[in-house]
Amino acid sequence: MTLRQPRTQAEDAPTFEALMAEVMATAERFGHREHVHLTWLAVRQCGVPTAVGLVSDGIQRTARYAGAPQKYHATVSRAWVELVGHHADEHDESDFTAFADHHPALLDKRLLTRFYRPATLAGPQAKNGWVEPDLAPFPWQDTARQDPRRP
Repeated sequence: MTLRQPRTQAEDAPTFEALMAEVMATAERFGHREHVHLTWLAVRQCGVPTAVGLVSDGIQRTARYAGAPQKYHATVSRAWVELVGHHADEHDESDFTAFADHHPALLDKRLLTRFYRPATLAGPQAKNGWVEPDLAPFPWQDTARQDPRRP
């Protein structure tokens, strides 16, 4: 199952600010659910690879603007986009509430602790770049390891 075709022209790609405005149109505050909603919108509109950059850059800019650049975490940002993207690809819901209802684990902001040790996420390599899960594989990685037809 494929979601929408990723946008190919930069001018057609959504901006972080536009996605944020769409999410905040129905929210009182920007909490974890809103982060997941914004990520879901980004994945659906431009595909996972582009969404990783879009969401990561947007969060990093927002943290800098708020005077808290240390709050940005590269591995956490990418991991959430990839998790949301994986689940969005499983079920092509066109409504975020339906998506959230089908995947309630994504609304638990501690979800990454299933895949990463706290010390790993606390390290500078994870904070500044990408680190693979060290506790358990992501669902799509586990499937690839179990399928003998896959290299």
